[in-house]
Amino acid sequence: MEIADRRVASFHYTLTNDEGHVIDKSSEQALSYLHGAGNIVPGLEKALAGKKAGDKLKVAVAPEEGYGARHDGLVQKVPLEAFKGVENVQPGMQFQAQTGGGPVLVTVTEVGDSEVTVDGNHPLAGQTLHFDVEVTEVREATDDEQQHGHVHGAGGVHE
Repeated sequence: MEIADRRVASFHYTLTNDEGHVIDKSSEQALSYLHGAGNIVPGLEKALAGKKAGDKLKVAVAPEEGYGARHDGLVQKVPLEAFKGVENVQPGMQFQAQTGGGPVLVTVTEVGDSEVTVDGNHPLAGQTLHFDVEVTEVREATDDEQQHGHVHGAGGVHE
């Protein structure tokens, strides 16, 4: 069975950056997703279409097909007092900021005496993503999975 819309695909992966450093990888349990539902980055989903269990592939996903380009406008300085209740604000910490467009996840990149620089870009925005993938299983999605738009059970959402 081939990976196609409305099917669940499971795969193991290693994700590296341009320098070959490992950014992320699957655990012992394969990652499962509902193909065509936007559950993984578009470039990887496109590359997996038509693949079968046992297939191995290497995929380079450009930023436009991954987490998007970096936007300098999403980097801002905010007053340190905006972090009341947080004892020791440090670079790398993440917070949910409320904006006019809704909540945005921001990462602290710099802490000064009175200001904190936060970045609302996804940490992998602007980067080419290098995936080394092995497809382990392909199956039809259940009616519930299709209605909910994601996988239930092993490797997906647990109810």
